[in-house]
Amino acid sequence: MEAAAPDSTAEWLLPEQARPPLIGELEQRIDLALATARSSEAAVATVGAAALDAAGQARRAAELAERASAAALDVQARMARPVAAAPESPALSQSLPVDDSLSSFSERADRLVARLRGLQRIPLAPPAASGAAGQPQSAR
Repeated sequence: MEAAAPDSTAEWLLPEQARPPLIGELEQRIDLALATARSSEAAVATVGAAALDAAGQARRAAELAERASAAALDVQARMARPVAAAPESPALSQSLPVDDSLSSFSERADRLVARLRGLQRIPLAPPAASGAAGQPQSAR
């Protein structure tokens, strides 16, 4: 039997690329992953809060739109009632006072417009020069 040569530690060493990371390196990686996870969690919470706020605003806007639509339909229904109503009876129209001030104002305005149009057709005379116009001014 041959004597076995003693083992050396150089035989047991791994090449640089095959070596596992050291515990300190693993702790640094874990700390970095934990910080990334916490900041991601905070960002997701912020986005979630903004989404909930936006959903609340959309709900309030939809409620306001529904109210506005109902009010518009109500006004439209009110406006349609007098048009669809039966013609007024003579007794009812005689009982209401009639305001002629607006119709008389409209008639006066029409007459004024007619007069102004008539004046536009008349050619204007050239302006008369005053006695001092065209005279040389004396030096003071």
